[in-house]
Amino acid sequence: MSDPIPAQPRRISPRRRVVERPGTRAQLLEAAGHVFADKGFDRATGREICARAGANAAAINYYFGGMEGLHAAVIEEALGRLISLEKLKSAVAGKADAKAKLEAILTLAIDLLTGPVSSSWVLRVIGREFVAPSAAIDELIEKQGIPKLRILRGIVAELMELPEDHPAVARGCLTLIAPCNMLLIADRRMLRRVFPSIYLNRDHASALARHLLDYAVAGLAAAGRKARDQMPDVRGQNRSPD
Repeated sequence: MSDPIPAQPRRISPRRRVVERPGTRAQLLEAAGHVFADKGFDRATGREICARAGANAAAINYYFGGMEGLHAAVIEEALGRLISLEKLKSAVAGKADAKAKLEAILTLAIDLLTGPVSSSWVLRVIGREFVAPSAAIDELIEKQGIPKLRILRGIVAELMELPEDHPAVARGCLTLIAPCNMLLIADRRMLRRVFPSIYLNRDHASALARHLLDYAVAGLAAAGRKARDQMPDVRGQNRSPD
């Protein structure tokens, strides 16, 4: 009778090792955020991201299905740390009129864009997507961007007293988005050098938000009046000869 074959030690697969370490997914997101912010998606490597996160080399595939999935997750995380759709809905909930809703949105936006997140990787990642959109942003535009714009369009249409599909309403939305995008993508050192009297920090956020609100409400009202004057009346003629 032959001797029994000794039991072989049980091997732990790389996949098993990945899941044994708690917090790996969050650490990968944070590490990837820094790398994507510094280098962009094209020059980022999974090896560098995993090294920063202290993660197994197989972790990116395990948690995100590859670099493309990780990149999409980082962008979604960045948008969530700024103004997610849920934050926007919560900000305008219960507000009495369009001006109060717009004030809530601008206050939220400026507070975030001048707060701690402004010095993190978040703004740089989103800024890269604004300048050179990647394939990862397409789905997020459908999930987050378009629903947010619908909310803003309704507010602008009410302030301008125009139908939501009027071209002037779209122009009004652009004038509101533009200054926020400036704070999103512009280099803070350059802004401080050009406008040394403006302090882009949370202590002065309320003053900046109030200025943008006053400017926007007055401008939208004037543009709305002009657009309404140019709309044809029931006889097919313009309301104003201008």
